[in-house]
Amino acid sequence: MRLAYQYRLRLTKQQIATLLHWLELCRRQYNYRLAERFNWYEQNRCDVDRCSIISCSIAPLKDRPDYFSQKRDLTNTKALFPDYKELPSHILQDVIARVEKTFDRWLKGDSNGKKSGRPRFKGNGRYRSLTFPDLIKPEHVQGKFIQLPDILHLTG
Repeated sequence: MRLAYQYRLRLTKQQIATLLHWLELCRRQYNYRLAERFNWYEQNRCDVDRCSIISCSIAPLKDRPDYFSQKRDLTNTKALFPDYKELPSHILQDVIARVEKTFDRWLKGDSNGKKSGRPRFKGNGRYRSLTFPDLIKPEHVQGKFIQLPDILHLTG
């Protein structure tokens, strides 16, 4: 049983430009959300066995940015940055899910307890894929054409 499909797309120049712009916006969003989590980690980090009252302030802990709080913040992002309005919301939510997965694997490890290295920020051209989490319905497939959101008919 196939759970995911990969399609080879033959795109027009305008569609290529749109997808490259979307990838750049996703990369920026990934880096921003990862930076939010690193800032939270640095502000709330203090080794219990080595923390003195003099060197570490005992300030109230900040709320941990998680998938749902960052997802709620996407409305502010779209209000402040008009470029993000053209991006389908499910794609941005998938970016946050990727950040959640990498950050949690760094802190907690996988199911075997094996931890990953510290997540890295994505440089130019290093964010290479978009995920359309919505199921493609039969009415979206017409012969060899697939209709994706906000992009006119793409050939597959």
